[in-house]
Amino acid sequence: MSFIKPIQWLYTEFGLDSVYQTGPDTWFVILARTCRMFAFGAISLILALFMSSLHFSDLWIGFFMTATLVGDVVLSLLTTLVADRVGRRRILFLGGALMVLSGTVFVFFENYWILLLGAVVGVISATGGDFGPFRSVEESTISHLTTPSSRTDVLSWYVTTSTLGSALGNEVAGRMAGMLKKLQGKKGNITDAYHAMFWIYVAMGTLSDVDETEPLLVAPGENINNQNESSCQQPSQDNQQQSGSSSESRYWFSRLWHSSKFTKISSESLSVVIKLWILLTIDSLADGMVSYALTNYYLVRKFGLAESYLGDIMSICFLLMALSTVFAGPLARRLGLINTMVFTHLPSSLAVLLFPIPQSVGLTIVLLFIRTALNSMDQGPRAAFIAAVVKPGERTAVMGITAMLRTLGSTIGPSLTGFLADTDKFWIAFIIAGALRVAYDLGLFFLFVGLRVHAHEQSEDSVAHDEASCEQAGSRGGGTFPSEIR
Repeated sequence: MSFIKPIQWLYTEFGLDSVYQTGPDTWFVILARTCRMFAFGAISLILALFMSSLHFSDLWIGFFMTATLVGDVVLSLLTTLVADRVGRRRILFLGGALMVLSGTVFVFFENYWILLLGAVVGVISATGGDFGPFRSVEESTISHLTTPSSRTDVLSWYVTTSTLGSALGNEVAGRMAGMLKKLQGKKGNITDAYHAMFWIYVAMGTLSDVDETEPLLVAPGENINNQNESSCQQPSQDNQQQSGSSSESRYWFSRLWHSSKFTKISSESLSVVIKLWILLTIDSLADGMVSYALTNYYLVRKFGLAESYLGDIMSICFLLMALSTVFAGPLARRLGLINTMVFTHLPSSLAVLLFPIPQSVGLTIVLLFIRTALNSMDQGPRAAFIAAVVKPGERTAVMGITAMLRTLGSTIGPSLTGFLADTDKFWIAFIIAGALRVAYDLGLFFLFVGLRVHAHEQSEDSVAHDEASCEQAGSRGGGTFPSEIR
């Protein structure tokens, strides 16, 4: 039939065939993150408003978010050190349990220090972003379950579905807050409504754990590479182990812990990722200054928007983000990973820079739509880029350090914004953040265009004697990326 071919083309072009062929292991990872981002989206809408309703100053709200992010840094570091040794499924299950713990604390308590302890020890998304022990472990798992030809498609859908979860979480939170306020009446305490909404967080943490109980392909003690690659890559892994004794291939926290069992990062990989880490830290500082939680708070302070209306706006934002992310895979195949990252993220950065200028709600919301619609198109290509420039055995460590540094960069941002907001200079935070994001985009373009990728995977395939059978087993369709970053 004539209509079958266009459907098949769309199915292949947008990477759905790649997601399907990776199997249930990847599906459950994606589903777990979608549940988690539903909770993060819901809480990002009301977290700063909840703290404000408890009469905490803007400065203390900013400090709260900073301290929460510091806790996430420590948690990310610890989980990165032991993820491959303990088992990724167990690490992800622990993260879901910590979500349940934190959510329960926010349901029942109002004391600043108890809330802070619950947020630091557990997992609370202070900014609406995905920090904590989850993302680096999940991205590393997906990278090992995919091939170079399918990886960006799968990671793009990993981002897309989670963004849909955030959109739904914002919408549910906004409607739920409005409904609870109406039920309470004018004399009701809005803080009680905010308390009740943290049950969403508890429920999603529980559901995420249910998803993570499904057995993942990568288990403790097993080869961290996927089965399709294992037969091709064993000689290369032996070479890595021999060269791993070199002090140059030890990353800093491996030395700190004096353990030879931790993954080593080669000097060749470090020469690339250190530059990327510096840029990502700058970008994360900017994101921390104007996180979605703080952006929501800014809109309420500037325009007095109701929670239900704000929930509708943010839900549309995340729907636009999810829609645009679908195109990240096809764009990366045509433009290259770096070009896709830069030319989609740069307009979003300019929207942040201009955000405080309009004095009307309408134009401000248009800039917010531009920012969010294009903000996440770089996430899938970025994860694919990292996976492509480091050895497979280094991915968990590199992605873990990346997540840790991004979180560390974000920690300072909320305190800076809290200080500015407390002195009636909230708008300056968006100017600074926008400028930093533009600097990140330009640095990314000038430092990494033309860089050769997939060299490790290609060299491993050439070492193996059964290259042809491995390529057949690893084929996912959807084309391959060019060997040089564009």
